[in-house]
Amino acid sequence: MSKLKIYHNPRCSKSRETLQLINNAQADVEIIDYQKASITKKELEDVLMKLNMIPEQIVRKGETLYKSNYKDKKFSNEEWIQILIENPILIERPIVIKGNKAVLGRPPENVNELL
Repeated sequence: MSKLKIYHNPRCSKSRETLQLINNAQADVEIIDYQKASITKKELEDVLMKLNMIPEQIVRKGETLYKSNYKDKKFSNEEWIQILIENPILIERPIVIKGNKAVLGRPPENVNELL
């Protein structure tokens, strides 16, 4: 089995549940706390390609920061990427990658596609 990579926030219950499913499957996993180890533009573009999503689709729209600064505004994909790099709290979590495929762990059971 190839190694999984999880963009993880240990304070997030869905992220912890997803990681638990991975651990229960005894999968080899690299854990990245993306809020501490900032994500690069290239990494984020790679993640989006593997998710087959555009940046706005992984924005946490329930966050106070989103509501106060970005709600009801239009941004290009490039602008959203920059916003997400500068404000990683706005990145939906967790994101799990295996090879050329990625899933959002919402719900956590989505990770089963990769196990």
